[in-house]
Amino acid sequence: MTRPVLYLIATAAGPTQHVDVGIRAAQAAGWDACLFLTPTAATWWADSMAELESLTGHPVRHRYTLPGQSGGLPKADAMLVAPLTTTSACKWAAGITDTVALGVPAEAVHLGVPVVAAPFWSTALGAQPAVGRAVETLRGQGVRVVFAEGERHLPKRGDEAGFGWGEALDEVGRAAGGGR
Repeated sequence: MTRPVLYLIATAAGPTQHVDVGIRAAQAAGWDACLFLTPTAATWWADSMAELESLTGHPVRHRYTLPGQSGGLPKADAMLVAPLTTTSACKWAAGITDTVALGVPAEAVHLGVPVVAAPFWSTALGAQPAVGRAVETLRGQGVRVVFAEGERHLPKRGDEAGFGWGEALDEVGRAAGGGR
């Protein structure tokens, strides 16, 4: 039996330094995890991209493919955008899909794929009025935006290594209807 496919989409927030932990947690929860990174997040993992590809068994996507090229990934059964930054939340909500990491979930939610977003941002950045509007816009489109325990945090005080991967994956399981 094949495992359901989860697209884990990580933006350039601190916990992305530990995205391998999120991948392992998804795999332990029964998902075949495929990884997408924003271009900035991809630079953080540039020297270890092969490690991530070995861990997932799939290419790591961080840019759009060229016309006629395949992305090389199976179709997603669900998506988790985590950690989500304020910048990516605002761009996504505004329909700006200039990166594959934003374009894929922006399209998927309107095609019936369950999409969960788990933010990681400071109280200072989250206080910007555009951020609250973005969260509500995403929720209005059907994205489940969930804040893990300890989120939102004071500037420079977020627990990057202790990011709530388990909580976010539990929500993905509920969204996908399997309680994974």
